[in-house]
Amino acid sequence: MLIEFTVGNYRSFNQPQTLSMVAAPIKAKNPALNENCVINLSGSNPNLLTSAALYGANASGKSNLFKALLFMKQFVIRSSQGTNPTGGIGVEPFRLRIDTLTQPSSFEIVFVQEEKRYRYGFEVTSDRVTAEWLYFVPSTKEARLFEREGDDIKVGSYFTKEGRDLTQHTRPNALFLSVVAQFNGEIAQQVVSWFRQLGIISGVEDRGMLPFTLHQLQQEAGQPAIKELICRLDLGIEDLEVQRLPAKVPHALIDSLPEEKQLALLTLLGVTESTPPEQLTLQTRHIQYGADGQPMGHELFEMDEHESEGTQKLLAMAGPLLDTLQSGKILIVDELDARLHSLMTREIISLFNNKETNPHGAQLIFNTQDTNLLDNTLLRRDQIWFVEKEPHGASQLYSLVEYKERNDKDFERGYMQGRYGAIPYLRRVLDVVSNQYA
Repeated sequence: MLIEFTVGNYRSFNQPQTLSMVAAPIKAKNPALNENCVINLSGSNPNLLTSAALYGANASGKSNLFKALLFMKQFVIRSSQGTNPTGGIGVEPFRLRIDTLTQPSSFEIVFVQEEKRYRYGFEVTSDRVTAEWLYFVPSTKEARLFEREGDDIKVGSYFTKEGRDLTQHTRPNALFLSVVAQFNGEIAQQVVSWFRQLGIISGVEDRGMLPFTLHQLQQEAGQPAIKELICRLDLGIEDLEVQRLPAKVPHALIDSLPEEKQLALLTLLGVTESTPPEQLTLQTRHIQYGADGQPMGHELFEMDEHESEGTQKLLAMAGPLLDTLQSGKILIVDELDARLHSLMTREIISLFNNKETNPHGAQLIFNTQDTNLLDNTLLRRDQIWFVEKEPHGASQLYSLVEYKERNDKDFERGYMQGRYGAIPYLRRVLDVVSNQYA
C-alpha cells in the first residue's frame, strides 16, 4: 500500500512535492465514506485512503506526477541491467530555472509491504546516482538498511547479510537496491516486487491493457468477475468470448533476414512447424430481437469494429481493475475519465471506496477533469488533490483538506468558482478572439 510519494526537480516539479495517501483526522458528510474509504492498518502504520483524485488545468503537471512514479518504477526494475558505467539515465530536470538544470532529480516513496513500512528514495542526474537510501520499520522505530552518497554505500546491520559484498559491484548509474535484488537479496527483492506490482496506466492510450484482460478471461478464476463487471455496466453486452485467430506473420521481413535470425524471430513470435501463430481477439455477445421486440437469439460483435471507444476502454481496463481489487494492489490511471460517462467513472471509483468490493485495501489514484466527481458523498476532502502552476512555471501539489471547508460544502461549485485554484485562466483567450473579429 502506498503511504506517500515525493518528487523534486523533475519535469514541471521544481521544489519537492508530496502526494499523501494518509487519512486526515476528519469526518466526511457521508458517514459511510469514513468507513469505506479508510484502510485501517495495524501497528504503527497510519490509516490510509483507498483512492485519490487529482484536478488541475491542462498543462498543470498532473500527468507529470504519474510520469515521475513511472520513471521511479522502471529505474528500480531496470537500472542493474545496463553495462555502461555512466550515463543513460533518462531523467529530465525542471528546465525553467538555470540553477536546476545540473542538479539531481529526487524521488522518494513510503509504502507498506508484507506488513512492514519502507521508505526508499534516490537522487539522480542523467549520468549517475548521486544519493540513495532505504529505511524500514522493524517494530516501532525506523531503522537504516543502507545509505549512499555517490559511490560511498553504508550498509546497516539489517542489510549486512545481503548487501555487504555488493557495494563495490554497483555501477555509478545503477541503483544499489536493484543490484542487491538481482543477487537475490531477500529484503531488496521484497521492495523491488512492490514496484513491479505498481500498476501505472494511461486512460487515453488504453489498448495496452487489453492483452492482460484477454489473459484473465482465459483463466478460470478471472473470467466470471470480468464478465459480471461488463454485464453490469449497462453496455448492452450479455457475454464475452475470446477468439483465437491466425496471427499475421511479417513474411517479407522474415524472408529478408539471415537464416539464423529468421529462426530467432519465429521463435519470438511463437511459431513452430507444429504450432501456427495465433492472436487473441475479443467478441461481445448481444441479444438479437425479432420484429415483435422479443429476444430471438444472440449476435457476436467484433470489439474493434463494432463497439464504441468508451466500451473498448472499459473492456481493456476490466482485467487490471479487478486484478487490483482482488490482490490489494495499487492502480494509477492518467485521465481515468477519458471517453467514459461520468456515471461510469463514478462506478469505478466506488469499487475502491467500498469494503465489500475492496476487502483487501486496494488503492486507486487518478487524475481527471470531470468535476461531477467532486462530490462530498463520493470523496472525502483528503481524497481530493489539486495541481497548479505557480507564476514561474513550477507545479504545486496540495489537498482540499488544507482548506478550512465544511465537510458538507459543495466541492464542485467551490472549485469552478476558483476558490481552490488549479483552474485555467481564460479571459485573455476571449479577448484575443474578440479583438480578432472586432
